[in-house]
Amino acid sequence: MKTMMERLRAGEVLVCDGAMGTQLMERGLTAGECPEEWCVSHPEAVRAIAAAYVESGADIVETNSFGGSTHKLEAYGMSDRLAELNRAAAELAREAMGVQGYVAGSVGPTGLFVQGEGGRIAASELYDSFARQAIALAEGGADAICVETMWSVKEAAQAIKATKENTTLAAICTFTFNAGPKGYRTSVGVSPEKAALAALEAGADVVGANCGNGIEQMIEIARLMRSAAPGAVIMIQANAGLPVFEDGKTFYRQSPEFMAQRVGELIAAGANIVGGCCGTTPAHIAAICGACRELAGK
Repeated sequence: MKTMMERLRAGEVLVCDGAMGTQLMERGLTAGECPEEWCVSHPEAVRAIAAAYVESGADIVETNSFGGSTHKLEAYGMSDRLAELNRAAAELAREAMGVQGYVAGSVGPTGLFVQGEGGRIAASELYDSFARQAIALAEGGADAICVETMWSVKEAAQAIKATKENTTLAAICTFTFNAGPKGYRTSVGVSPEKAALAALEAGADVVGANCGNGIEQMIEIARLMRSAAPGAVIMIQANAGLPVFEDGKTFYRQSPEFMAQRVGELIAAGANIVGGCCGTTPAHIAAICGACRELAGK
């Protein structure tokens, strides 16, 4: 089978999976529990989520390791289990995917603000944690590392470098943007154009955006990234719309059909990998896969 990057560089559009967190909560994960620990205590549930996305047609599934860094695991007293939990996360995703597709190891932000962006920690101090996480995910069978939901290009660069310098895996890097008076920006003021260029300079093989926006907004974000980096491979994972808060709960209202109707525009704007983020389900991914197949047929 060709590698993920070989297929993308040949012009194929690949489909990634959808939300992990909301799917875990549907299976019983409660507030205060460590999602990554479920890879060991509830492996059947984590594997079933990945399997559902595979059955929906996803070419890429992500691991349940978003908060698997030293700094995130410290909150649960589990930083000493970093290698164990990340390795297990990749193994479960690989078991679900088999050899028919690809596994991307999810690496989220540490939650720390670095020097120059309102924090005290040097960005370079985060490198070791990212390296350990990437190595464990590679050992578990990942094909790529997906550094995602980033707001800091400095932190993102450390995660990308840690991936490229300690593994042979492809490095994906996606940022989260909010709309404001100056257009789309991360929480520390980085535009989609600057984020894409900074990630590519750090060594990313794929750049893009995830979370924070529905597919309508992501079309514009993809267009901005494509304008800044015409030759880049771009990944977009939209939420199922913007969150709605009712009776103390969060809901995402966009249906699978609605998201699928906009997939053509998203690809035309520059997306090479299309997937889902918060609120999306296997049904959303199945609809997106269907839209991609229809477009490919035309």
